[in-house]
Amino acid sequence: MADPTDGKSQLQSQSRELKRSAKAVEQSSAQLAEGADRRTVLAGDRTLLAAERTYAAWVRTALAALAAGVGSAALVRGVLPMMVGKVVGTVLILFAGFCLTPIQPRPDIKPLPRALLVPMNFLLLLVAVAAMVGIWSA
Repeated sequence: MADPTDGKSQLQSQSRELKRSAKAVEQSSAQLAEGADRRTVLAGDRTLLAAERTYAAWVRTALAALAAGVGSAALVRGVLPMMVGKVVGTVLILFAGFCLTPIQPRPDIKPLPRALLVPMNFLLLLVAVAAMVGIWSA
């Protein structure tokens, strides 16, 4: 016949193993939750950085179009009729102004700070207007 204390010690051993396993599962689920929270924060940071890169690309395109508009007006002077240079320059400067108009981002993306965007875009739009006035007054 089997010893009853043997079954009791086996039951205690299994109980200890079950407690250890439950504690390990609890720790693992806590680590998963922390990891998911961290990934969410990092995803938000990556999205903000992508928005900044996109804004920088729009500003870079606007500045290139502005420079090309002023340059084209000066380049065609004496080669083509003056009106062609003014029209091409105006179209490129208007495109630069379009690039600088604020674009409404998707609602689920954290927008860039308006305190930075509005003055910067306003200043660059003033430069574009001054360039257009300079083209048409020459």
